Amino acid sequence: MSNQRSTRETIENLFATVGGGASPEQIATLFSVDIDWNIAGDVASVPWIGRKVGRAGVAEFYQQIRDQLISERFELHAILAEGERGVVLGQLASRARSTGKLMETAFAFDLTVRDGLIVRCHMLEDSYAVAQALQP
Repeated sequence: MSNQRSTRETIENLFATVGGGASPEQIATLFSVDIDWNIAGDVASVPWIGRKVGRAGVAEFYQQIRDQLISERFELHAILAEGERGVVLGQLASRARSTGKLMETAFAFDLTVRDGLIVRCHMLEDSYAVAQALQP
């Protein structure tokens, strides 16, 4: 039970830190140095998706989405935790700065936490809608 609580608390801390406006470098400290990070999608069209390497890759992701998107809505619907694994379900709406187009998608984060750090982060979303919003 304590490991489950630790996983949930770590995940809640991640979203509180991101939502609180922490710098990308501060956010990256919540992840292990050898994080397994992946967001599936069209890496040729969407620069912040795909595989990222280490804390520098995590910081790069958060900087890229801040530079290229305007968040209009970010809702967490559920955080499910069992042992080291956690799943976060929600919905978001973001506007592409380059095109002004709105992208809306449900999302799921699949996370693994060890020793209070996130060691795996895979995100699933409607990557087609994201890529379309970036097209002029």
